Amino acid sequence: MGWSFKIGTVGGTVIRVHITFSLLLVWIWLAHYRVGGAPAAWEGIAFILSVFACVVLHEFGHIVAARYFGIKTPDITLLPIGGVARLERMPEEPHQELLIAIAGPLVNLVIAGLIVLVLGASVGVEQIIEVDDPKIGFLTRLAGVNIFLVFFNMIPAFPMDGGRVLRAALASRLTWSRATQIAAMIGQGLAFVFGFIGLFYNPLLIFVGIFVYLAAAAEAQNAQIREISGSVLISDVMITKFARLDRSASIDEAIEMLLATTQREFPVVDSAGHFEGLLTRDDMIRGLKDKGSDMPVASAMRVDIPKIHHRKSLEESLRLMRQGNVPAIAVVDGADHLIGLMTHETIGEMMMVRAAVSDGFRFGRLRRHQ
Repeated sequence: MGWSFKIGTVGGTVIRVHITFSLLLVWIWLAHYRVGGAPAAWEGIAFILSVFACVVLHEFGHIVAARYFGIKTPDITLLPIGGVARLERMPEEPHQELLIAIAGPLVNLVIAGLIVLVLGASVGVEQIIEVDDPKIGFLTRLAGVNIFLVFFNMIPAFPMDGGRVLRAALASRLTWSRATQIAAMIGQGLAFVFGFIGLFYNPLLIFVGIFVYLAAAAEAQNAQIREISGSVLISDVMITKFARLDRSASIDEAIEMLLATTQREFPVVDSAGHFEGLLTRDDMIRGLKDKGSDMPVASAMRVDIPKIHHRKSLEESLRLMRQGNVPAIAVVDGADHLIGLMTHETIGEMMMVRAAVSDGFRFGRLRRHQ
């Protein structure tokens, strides 16, 4: 995810923090400082960090369950409203998604239970629900937040776990795509509810509503892509007209090509037309800054770009893009010659065309029935 930085790696999963998380810490510090000075401010920071430690454990609940089904999790990104664990691929069966989804809230339930056991009779329900009262003990408020996280995450709206539980339940009777569409529509409806309530009570709910709406829309689009990707060949949708660079070219030549075309990624090939790497606009800027315009593109290009045969399915190319988190995939023929490119923009354009064709087909049917 863009605008995030790495803070560590646990069990092969990279933990990232979005830059907006630092803004949250600044806001918490200032809000508590105005009330109780520096001691209250630092206690507020400690509490928020403890909450997000619980969020990380929540995400690792998802990760452990996903790995049980053979699904890798490349990274976790911490946002001001929670965490997002990126799965290498979607679960194949509804019951798998169900178990993966509920594993996170179960972790928060266990944390809250352990805190209550430690505190014993000194904590009651009335104290636990007052999570915003600084007079309540640190651990009591932390238990209350974990219980809140359970209920919040089980709201049936993407990207919350409840949305995935709802989709898993629907997918046991409907197709995966239809189940996702229904769950996404419910999520978008709840997003409007959040935004409406936020207008009168808490502006933060407006931002939560926007995030939920966009996440639900993205999930619905991903489901559409997954639905058609298994029956579409890469050769049917790949880019065939594109500029390429020779491995002996310089960064200066690459920049000239960047300015002369609309491309953002340029494949680098040898004299026989075999794919060797990919040079992106960011690679050009980095190379220009480090070693100047005479630097050969072979020294700046990415070499971790997968290659795939043009007769493979679109689903296979999507899997490779998710696994490698790469901007493009090189499409080759039987002789390993570069003949095409698959990019994220390619997928987006394909979905726009498919939507237009589907709308036209429905419109044609409507006209014929009039």
